[in-house]
Amino acid sequence: MPGTNPRELGLLSDCESCFGLCCVALPFSASADFAADKDAGQPCHHLGEDFRCSVHEQLRRRGYPGCTVYDCFGAGQKVSQVTYGGRSWREEPGTAGQMFAVFPVVRQLHELLWYLAQALDLEAAEPIHAEVREAVAETERLTRESADVLEKLDVAAHRDGVRGLLVRASELARAGHKGRDRRGADLIGARLRGADLRAADLRGAYLIGADLRDADLRRADLIGADLRGADLSGADLTGAIFLTQLQVNSAKGDATTRLPDLLTRPGHWPAAPTGPAPRAAGRAAPGARGSAGRRRR
Repeated sequence: MPGTNPRELGLLSDCESCFGLCCVALPFSASADFAADKDAGQPCHHLGEDFRCSVHEQLRRRGYPGCTVYDCFGAGQKVSQVTYGGRSWREEPGTAGQMFAVFPVVRQLHELLWYLAQALDLEAAEPIHAEVREAVAETERLTRESADVLEKLDVAAHRDGVRGLLVRASELARAGHKGRDRRGADLIGARLRGADLRAADLRGAYLIGADLRDADLRRADLIGADLRGADLSGADLTGAIFLTQLQVNSAKGDATTRLPDLLTRPGHWPAAPTGPAPRAAGRAAPGARGSAGRRRR
């Protein structure tokens, strides 16, 4: 049985042990997130021979904020060091195509492991912990399959089998709390400053550009919630369920934002609080919506 927390499962990205897979395998288009187009399988022109980014400290200034947001859940080092045993696509060019195809598969499996590990950390979900441990073991086993198996793996089918467990874990953890049901809600640009969103069901909610300053998101289920550009300054996300580093990276926050222990404060967040002091009263209704752009999915 493998370890059952994100660190033991290798779900924290270690770029030093990776062959720059996210900088090669994935495509991106010129946009607000990327300064140029790049096809899948084509190395970014900023990727050095040592697999390091030559402009890492200047990515946002040079027009690549998308790179500072991305998180592979440790899939990069798993594929580089386990699946391919430390043999890089540069050393063995014949492996490149398959390696780049396997990388997103392992990333999806690692993301599932992240959620399952969090489910095991929820004391209230103890009645299903045995089932969750079995899912962890099976998912981790799949990540160690050969490249040939991984390339053809039906990740969607495996994810469907895990989804029910995650829903049950969330329901058990939030039971007894009168959290709002905003699952899949269109809250783009919503004015939610100071909102009480404790134990809310925000699965798949669109919170792009939402004002969540000083909001209470403890025990809120945020799996799949889109937090791009959401302002989390002063918000309390301690104990938030299924929150990921990628979601945090894509949002805005500051030194007063409270995060779960395993997540790190993004380097592009300001070190000091932003904006005026928190208001003493007045909470916007979670259904309120600002004038930001419409849903993009």
